[in-house]
Amino acid sequence: MPSFIQYQVDAFADQPFSGNPAAVVLLTESLSDVQMQSIANENNLSETAFVMAHESYYDLRWFTPTVEVDLCGHATLAAAHVLFHHQGIDRDHVVFQTRSGELTVTRTADGYCMDFPAQPPTPCWLPDALLTEFAVEPVAVLAAVDYVVVLPDETHVRSYQPNLTVLASLPLRGVIVTARSTAYDFVSRFFAPNVGVAEDPVTGSAHCQLAPYWAEQLAKRELIAWQCSTRGGEVVCRLDGDRVHLMGRACTFLEGRIWLP
Repeated sequence: MPSFIQYQVDAFADQPFSGNPAAVVLLTESLSDVQMQSIANENNLSETAFVMAHESYYDLRWFTPTVEVDLCGHATLAAAHVLFHHQGIDRDHVVFQTRSGELTVTRTADGYCMDFPAQPPTPCWLPDALLTEFAVEPVAVLAAVDYVVVLPDETHVRSYQPNLTVLASLPLRGVIVTARSTAYDFVSRFFAPNVGVAEDPVTGSAHCQLAPYWAEQLAKRELIAWQCSTRGGEVVCRLDGDRVHLMGRACTFLEGRIWLP
């Protein structure tokens, strides 16, 4: 009966019960897509990461409870934390091969720095399904991997109550709502019910879209962001050409073992 070590890590957090929890499964042999999807569904977290070691890199795949995704920030951060903190990686960076290409995570004095592709959103029309979704008229509506809806101020972001049925009918992965902030450069929330995630607590991949937008709006290359979900989490973003460096911390919540038939 095969078994695998699994960790649950709170990413973009410096203490348990905050940030975004992700499961990290360390594979010692290949699993089928069906097996990995079943494990992710059983975990019922927004993401489960599967990591397979090679000589100089690691394969990394991400699954929500319902689908495999192309890019996930917080589960990448969680996977790097497990390798550095629990697997004794003694170098200062780790390389992942993923569906989004090669991703590097570097260990720093303040946590971890992820090197991700920038995904600048471009202006678009507000989809008809969203016309009655917001209590105020958006400042801007853009799209990349997700819809990015810019609201007049952060109070509207925090008070937004989505109709998840409506959001699940949209053609893109999810909807990001965002605004300038008084305490941070910007705040955001992220909803993706059509990939099995109602509201994601802290979403690294969303900041690959938010960082280019807010860097242009604020004329800044380094930004401090807060994702204002119930758990909440801080993401430091640095725009570097066509790449975004996302920085955050992580802490382990539990370690266990999966047994498969």
